[in-house]
Amino acid sequence: MQDTRARTLSFPVSGLPPIRTQALSIFSAGDRQATRVRALLEAACVAAQRSGWTPLTDPVELDLVVRCPPGHHGTDAATLLGGVSAVLQDKRRVTDIGLTHLGPLIDVALYVDDRQIRQMSYREEPADSTSYLVRVAALPATG
Repeated sequence: MQDTRARTLSFPVSGLPPIRTQALSIFSAGDRQATRVRALLEAACVAAQRSGWTPLTDPVELDLVVRCPPGHHGTDAATLLGGVSAVLQDKRRVTDIGLTHLGPLIDVALYVDDRQIRQMSYREEPADSTSYLVRVAALPATG
């Protein structure tokens, strides 16, 4: 039987991606990244619903393209990729903080665990307004 599930998902998001720092959880209700986290989850939810996406369990590729006026994102690629990758995993695994403030967005997951990510890419493109494009794709399972 052929697997007919969507294996690649791409979607745009307005604003800047959430950044991941070591100080606090990106999912804390009062975190400064809360608005960015919510925007990413809302965009991922819409894209997943349109495509019939189910969270991947295989190895994953994550691509991030940030579009903004030159010099306006203010952080490095690693913290941006880290923020996006953390937000798109299954958040129910985060048990040390409350997540009820996310409401139904707690269920938005494109893959089970960000440890599944085997390939990442980051690119910046000049633009008049700030946004970003996320692409998640299943990679062939290895060995």
